[in-house]
Amino acid sequence: MRIVNLAGAALLVTAIAAISSVYLAPANALRLALGAERQSAGLVRKQIDLPDGLHYVYLEGGQGEPLMLLHGFGANKDNFTRVARWLTPHYHVIVPDHIGFGESSHPQDADYAPTAQAERLRALAQALGIKALHLGGSSMGGQIALTYAALHPDEVKSLWLLAPAGVWSAPESEMRKVARETGHNPLMAKNEEEFAGVFSFVMTDPPYIPRPMLNVMAQERIGNFALEERILKQLGADPVEQRVTGLATPTLIVWGDRDRVLIPASADILHKLMPHSQVLIMPGIGHLPMLERPQPSAEDYLRFRAAL
Repeated sequence: MRIVNLAGAALLVTAIAAISSVYLAPANALRLALGAERQSAGLVRKQIDLPDGLHYVYLEGGQGEPLMLLHGFGANKDNFTRVARWLTPHYHVIVPDHIGFGESSHPQDADYAPTAQAERLRALAQALGIKALHLGGSSMGGQIALTYAALHPDEVKSLWLLAPAGVWSAPESEMRKVARETGHNPLMAKNEEEFAGVFSFVMTDPPYIPRPMLNVMAQERIGNFALEERILKQLGADPVEQRVTGLATPTLIVWGDRDRVLIPASADILHKLMPHSQVLIMPGIGHLPMLERPQPSAEDYLRFRAAL
């Protein structure tokens, strides 16, 4: 009985220490949490300098055919960490921070249009010794992945598009309506309150993150506000429909039916333009399926790949 009591006391002390860490040292708690998730996914943080001087930081793990996953606007490489745990047993997964985001270079006067970002990612792939790959992308990352495949169709074996941006002929989404009526895009954040608002806007069922840790995450967005304004304008001026019309790359298009950022009707538009595409609509999900439902998202992708 005494051993049981001691074990219970030890667990209680550990729990109290963990909770205290979240509130007293949230940056450290966030670092430890991300480290644990990366380890569980079999991902390791790496970095590389390209010949043009740009610095990429990326996560890498697993084995098999290369699968590069591209995060969306205002996000970073860890948007794919949770879903990656079901992917690294099957594929060689690479998840970079885009130039302009996360830990990668942030050149203030660079071209951030999807064509420029796609060519940078191709240079990254070549620097890693990868000639052909499978691509996945969320939101802005999907817009860039589509562009990469359109520019270099022989080098992209398949596409996994999670609510990709760039289908600007689609009906107006809630995000675009709010931005038009108020002049403020709900994806932008210049303080901690606005970042918390972004977090709830983009996901219907977000993973739980204590507010002190969320405030730490907000600092990256706050510090990058001016550059993100420039990038957002360049993204909005770049439609993908004409670029991908007739693109024969096998493609899985995934959308949450409660997406407030980009309207799910965009999926049908892309599907009609791309002859070897298929559409999955996930019920009760917002803009980030791989964060809201990581295991089902991964399983859908594995079935898609198995059928190629």
